[in-house]
Parts: sequence; C-alpha cells; structure tokens
Amino acid sequence: MLRKLMLVALFLMVVAGSARAQDKIELFGGYSFEHLGTSPSRNLNGWEVTGQYKLMSWIGAVADVDGHYGRRTGSDTRLLSFMVGPQISMPAHISPFAHALVGVQHAATINASDNSIATAIGGGIDLRLLPFIGVRAIQVDEVFTRLFGGTQHNLRISTGVVIRF
Repeated sequence: MLRKLMLVALFLMVVAGSARAQDKIELFGGYSFEHLGTSPSRNLNGWEVTGQYKLMSWIGAVADVDGHYGRRTGSDTRLLSFMVGPQISMPAHISPFAHALVGVQHAATINASDNSIATAIGGGIDLRLLPFIGVRAIQVDEVFTRLFGGTQHNLRISTGVVIRF
C-alpha cells in the first residue's frame, strides 16, 4: 500500500511540476496511530492521506481519509474514516496548522460493524524541505465518534510526506 502511495505521489509531483506556481494543492500521506478510548482501550496502526486545496495562503479546504487496523484478544478491529473541513496554516518553512473536520467513520470487528458521524479537531507541524516536498513532523487529532451505542474520544497521531504543487 505504501509503495503504491509513493508511486502515485511521485507521478503527481512530475505531472504537476509546472502547475506549482502558488502551491495551491498539498497532498499528505503517511503512517498513523490511533488510540481508541473504548473499554477496553485499543491501539491501532494504519495510514492517513489528505488533500488540501489552498483558498488563500493561510486557509484551505481539506479532505482526509484514514484506515486503522488492530487485533486484541482474538478480535480484529478495523476503522475507516472520511472527513472534510477547513485548515488554517502559517505559510513558512516551519508551518504549524490547525483544522476542524467532520465526516463519517466505519468500524468493523469480527462480530459487528457500525457507522457514525466523526469529527476531528487538531493540528500539527509541516517542515518544508524543498519547494515542492516536505515532512509532516507530527499531526495530533482528537477524533470523536459514537459507535456501538457509546461515545469515543480517540487520539490519532500521524507523520509522513507532504507534496505541494
């Protein structure tokens, strides 16, 4: 999966090289960890991909997709989320950002599955390495859902590569 993501990112970087005059689009992809605030709690590993269209240099519209997977006491857990919302960032070589996202989350275990409205509030820091590529040093979000009749407050931490064009 990561290899395919890197190939897609490389292709987009080459194709869009001439279109990066104002860094209107940012793509992020990388590793993500999610701690489920359920009883019993679970730690899940996965991936996160986001795309941002910059409306101005400091504000953009973000689409965020992530998948997290784990196993505890013989029970597989899978989460898939899709959220959108605004993101505010400081355009600089070290670029802190904050966002508020809303969307849906699907959870599945061996015995059951459920869907919920999902929201995420958080932010992070991007480091610009080259004009078109950077590193998301850290992104931390609190993800709120209501799955299987209970309310969850989950911690999501992500890191990876940011491509701008």
